[in-house]
Amino acid sequence: MGKWRRRLGALVAGIVLAGQAVGVAAADERRTYRGEIDGATFKVVVPEHWNRTLVLYSHGYYPEQGFPISDVALSNHPQTAEWLLDHGYALAASEYKGKYGYAVEPALTDQIALLDWFGNQVGKPRRTVATGQSMGGIVATLLAERNPGRFAGVAAICAAFDFSGYMNTALDLNFATRTLLAPGEDIDLVHPKNPKASAQALSDAIDRALTTPEGRARLALVGSFGNIPAWYSTYDPKPTELAERIRQQATWVQGAYTLGNGPIGRADIERRAGGNPSWNVGVDYGRQLARSGQRALVAKAYREARIDVKDDLRRLAKAPRIAADPGAVPYLFRYGVARGTTPVPVLAIHNTGDGGAPAFGQRWYADQVRRHGDPAKLRQTYVDRGSHCAFTAAEEVVAMRNLVERLDTGKWPNLNPKRLNQAAGAYPEQYQEPVDFLTGQAKVVKPAFTTFTPGFPPRPSR
Repeated sequence: MGKWRRRLGALVAGIVLAGQAVGVAAADERRTYRGEIDGATFKVVVPEHWNRTLVLYSHGYYPEQGFPISDVALSNHPQTAEWLLDHGYALAASEYKGKYGYAVEPALTDQIALLDWFGNQVGKPRRTVATGQSMGGIVATLLAERNPGRFAGVAAICAAFDFSGYMNTALDLNFATRTLLAPGEDIDLVHPKNPKASAQALSDAIDRALTTPEGRARLALVGSFGNIPAWYSTYDPKPTELAERIRQQATWVQGAYTLGNGPIGRADIERRAGGNPSWNVGVDYGRQLARSGQRALVAKAYREARIDVKDDLRRLAKAPRIAADPGAVPYLFRYGVARGTTPVPVLAIHNTGDGGAPAFGQRWYADQVRRHGDPAKLRQTYVDRGSHCAFTAAEEVVAMRNLVERLDTGKWPNLNPKRLNQAAGAYPEQYQEPVDFLTGQAKVVKPAFTTFTPGFPPRPSR
C-alpha cells in the first residue's frame, strides 16, 4: 500500500483548534487559516492581493494504512498551489470527517461547510472553482451538480466519475483472479470476514501467475475485463515486450483493485453503504473480452502459453456469481456517480495510461453529459503518460488557466495539444516534474498533452 502515498508540500505554520480557526500571517503577507468544522480539519490560504477567485480542492482516496498525511493538501501538485497563490487565487480544502477511505458522503457536506465558513470569515468570493483529483474529482463534480449557484466551474483531475461502475470492475477483476488463479482458496470478494487475508491471497496468486506463461496469459485476461492499460510507469515509455506489458498491467490490478479496492476497500464501502453494492450476475466475460482494448494482448499471451482462452472463459461462465445487496446499490449511485448535468463548465485532465481510474471513465462521463447536460460546457484533455494523476504543475496550471479563460470570456480557448504543450513548456524546470504517487520519484519531463480517444467502459453503471 505504500506505493500509493501522495507527495505533499511543506508544512505551513499554524494552530488547529477544534471549533475555531486561527489565521497566521506569512512573510509574503499570505493569510493561512486552519481549524475544524464539525470535526473536519481544514486549511485556507489567501494571498495578499486576492483576485476574488477561490479554488476549493477535494483530495482523493486516502488508504487507512501506510498513508501518512503531513498537512491538508490544497492541490494535486504542490507547485500548482504555489502558482495559484502567486497569481492571486485563494485556496481552501477540507480533509473531510474521517479523512480515510471512501469519504465522498462526508466530503459533500464538509466542503460546503468550508465554503460557507470562507464567505463568513474571509470574504465572499466573486467566483469559486471546484477542483479535485481521483475520488476528489467526483466530489468536485457532484458539488457543482448539487449546489446550483455556488460554483463557476470544475477542474476534474484524473477523476473517477462512475464509482459504482468502478467497483463492479474491481469485482470482475478479483472474481476472475480467484476463479482462474486461486481456485479452491478461501477468499471473500464481498462481505469479507478477514479483508486483509483475502486481499493478500489474491495478491499472492498474481505474484505466482507472473512466473509462468500460462499464468501471465490468465493475468492478461483478468486485466482485459477492466480494460486496464499495460503501462504503469510515470517516466518510462510504454513497454513493448509481452511479459513486461503483462507485468505492468498486473501491477495495476494488484495495487488498485486487489490491495486497494479489493476486499479491504470493499469492507469500507460496505460499511458505509449498509451492504455490498456490486454484482456480476448475468455478466458475459466473453463479451467483455470482445469489447476490451486489451484483447490483442490477451490473444498474444495465450498463443505464447499454448492454451485456449475459451477454456478459461468457460470456467468463468460456470463459476457462481455474486449479487448485490439491493439496499446498498443506491448508496454508490448517490455518492459516486456523476449525472453529467454540467451546470457549469467542466475541464478534465487525464493520463492515457491511467489504470487506477482508467480513461474509459472519461468516455462514460461524456456520454452522461450528452444525455443530461450541455456538451458545449465539457472539455476533456489527455496527457500521454502512465500512472495515476501523473501531471506536472505546468500541465495542471495550463489546464486551470484555460478553464478560467472559459469562465472569463464564455468561450473555450484553443485546446489543441500542440498549443497546450507549448504553453506548458514555457514554465521553468521546477514546474516540469510530474506527481508520481507510485514510486515517489521526481524527474523533469516534457509536456505531454495529446489527442486521445478512450476505450469503451467495460461495465458502466448506466
